[in-house]
Parts: sequence; structure tokens; C-alpha cells
Amino acid sequence: MSIEDLYDEAARERMVAEPPKRVDAPVRLAFERDRARVVHAAASRRLAAKTQVVGPQTDDFVRNRLTHSLEVAQVARDLARALGTHPDIAETAALAHDLGHPPFGHNGERVLAGLSADCGGFEGNAQTLRLLTRLESKTFDADGRSVGLNLTRATLDACTKYPWDRAQASQPDGVHADGTPRVVVKFGVYTDDRPVFDWLRTGVEGRRRCLEAQVMDLADDVAYSVHDVEDGIVAGRLDLTRLDRGALRETVRAWYLPGTDDTALDAALDDLQAVGSWPRTPYDGSRRSLAAIKNLTSDLIGRFCDSVQQATFAATDGAPLVRHRADLVVPERTEVEIGVLKGIAAHYVMKADDRVALMERQRQLVAELVDGLWARGRDGLDPVFVADWDDAVDDAARRRVVIDQVASLTDASAVARHAGLRS
Repeated sequence: MSIEDLYDEAARERMVAEPPKRVDAPVRLAFERDRARVVHAAASRRLAAKTQVVGPQTDDFVRNRLTHSLEVAQVARDLARALGTHPDIAETAALAHDLGHPPFGHNGERVLAGLSADCGGFEGNAQTLRLLTRLESKTFDADGRSVGLNLTRATLDACTKYPWDRAQASQPDGVHADGTPRVVVKFGVYTDDRPVFDWLRTGVEGRRRCLEAQVMDLADDVAYSVHDVEDGIVAGRLDLTRLDRGALRETVRAWYLPGTDDTALDAALDDLQAVGSWPRTPYDGSRRSLAAIKNLTSDLIGRFCDSVQQATFAATDGAPLVRHRADLVVPERTEVEIGVLKGIAAHYVMKADDRVALMERQRQLVAELVDGLWARGRDGLDPVFVADWDDAVDDAARRRVVIDQVASLTDASAVARHAGLRS
């Protein structure tokens, strides 16, 4: 049985049925077409100018949301293939996972969440679903409504990291990968996007995520835990040969793994430092040092994925590892090692005073931008959002349009739009 045969017609179904392509066109399977649609989406291109950890304009080497998403996609595809789940679905979910992030990443998300409390809130993953199924137009239904990219049910399900609405969300704790405190509740769908969410979750009870979504989520965790350390090394902010264990333990507990004792954290760091490619001399900017870092990132990604693959296979009963038939298993030791890596980047990069001050200015800019666009109404919107404003039935719906507009901006365009409002 091929991997395509493991996904039934319901998994391949789209909100709007599409006729087959002309007979002389190259044959692309349903999930391959989904991937192509996300790759070519305008929202994907905008990720190149959106903050990952530090602003994309600050350094030629530092990652932005697009390069991060490409790296997550590679990890997700390789892990999916190793597990026997569909690599195209996992890769597409990874490529799409950050599309809903506003300018300045989680820092901007925090502001938009507060300013949209009366119109359904804001959350980057819920915004991703909104983009894929409404805002990123490709297909319209019989009533003239946009259904976004018209992706398959299986792909949209894989893109749903938090399969519940705002009312069902738990209270936030800890911090994001970029160091900002979690003050935004995590959910995956706004109230007015509920119909498409109910459609994509047909036949699924409760909050269980499909396996492909779990692969995407782990790939995200692995990629940023490893690559944030790499960025910090090259930026000269941290040296893996000189780590303050005491301070590191406290950061890991405060930010990522509360309750984890010193013994477990020290054991995880010992295991990481025992990896053959862990540096023994400080980074000096040479090609040999760059190669050493690349070898380390490759070894760590392989270490984490191999551990999860083996644990997942050990826990299965022979059922195919697709959709809702199985779950990913992440060993506790692997989870702690990933947490320690995140803690290294957090302690030496994300706590820097200059970064904290910059983030405060960014939050102020986003808040002023929302207020300014709200005051201008439809005249302050891009043409693509004007019809949404005109169709809005009340102030809450109009507020949502302004939030959609601001969320669509890149870091640079948010700064430029803000300057234009003040002139």
C-alpha cells in the first residue's frame, strides 16, 4: 500500500470541489498542490520581513520568519518520511505554521490580543487558519465568499496547532521562543471562522491533534531550539564553552520547564556536551568555526528526531502513523535537552537589555498603529481589506478588519505605515 492510499477521500476533500486539471498538465497529487499553494502565497513572502527572535533588518545572518519556516519544513518533512506519515502534509503545515504572526512576532501578537478583546481576540495560529481559509484568496464558493487557498481537509487539520476556540483555551504560562511572556491564550479559531473549523475537524472528537500537526509542532520546537543557539553564537552573544550552569538552570525553569530539578537539567546538559561536535574552543568567525556550528546543529536535530522516531515506533501497535490513528511520542529526556538549549539562547540572547527596550517601543508602535487606522476607517486600509470593512455589520466586525490589516504587515511596513499616520 502506498502512502497516498492511507488517506481517504475525506482527507483529500476541499471546501469547494475543484475540477481536474487539463489532461496534458503535469500530474500533481492533492497534497502536493496544497504545498505549492502555500509556497506561492503572498503571506509566505511577507514572512521574510517579519521578526523571528530579533528583527530581520539587524543582521545578514540572523533568521527571519521565512527562513525559520523553511528550516522547520525540512525537519518536519524528514521526520514525517521516517515515520511513514505523509511528508507533503507535514511540510505544508510547517511552511504555514507562522503565517498568522503579526509584525514583531509574539511581541506584536501580545498587543493585538489586548486591543481585540471585544471582537474575538487575536492569536497567531487562529490568524493562520483565517489566512488559509479566507484572507489569502484563491477560490470563492457559490455564494461569492472567499475560501482562501481551498486546501484539503487533512492539510488544514495539520495546520491546526491548537484545535479549540478562545472560550476553551487554558490560561497562559511560561514564555514564547522569542522570550516574551505568554500573556495571550492559545487557541486555533475565531468565532466567525468556526464553520470552516468544524468542517476540517469532521469526525474528530475533542482537542486531539492529528499526527501531522504533532510532527509540525515538534519540528518547530527542534528548529528554534537549535537555530537560536546558532544565531546567538555567530552574533557573539554566547559561548558554548563557557556556560553558567546555575543561571542556566534558573532560566530554563522560569521560562520552559518549571519543576525540573537540578539533577535532570545537569544530566541533559552533560549529554548535550558529550555530543561529538559540541565545540571545545570559542567561535572565532572562521570557516572552520562556521562548519563546526553547522555540524553541531545537524547532529542535534538528528539526535532529537531519532529519539522521537524510536519512541513513537515503540509505542505503536502496527497501525499506520497517519492523521488521528496514532500520536507522536517525545521522550522526557529529549524534552529536557530541548528545554536546556532554549534556555541557553534565552539566558544569553533574549534577556539582553537592548532587546527588552526595543520590544517596548515595538509594542507602542503597534498600539498606535491600530488606533490610527481605526480612526481613519476604510480610508486607512489596503484595497484588499476595504470590502471587508464595507461588509462589516457592526463595530466589532470592523475592528476585526483593522486587526487583520495590521497583522498582515511586515516589520518594515508597520514602521512605514505608522510614520505615515503621524505625518
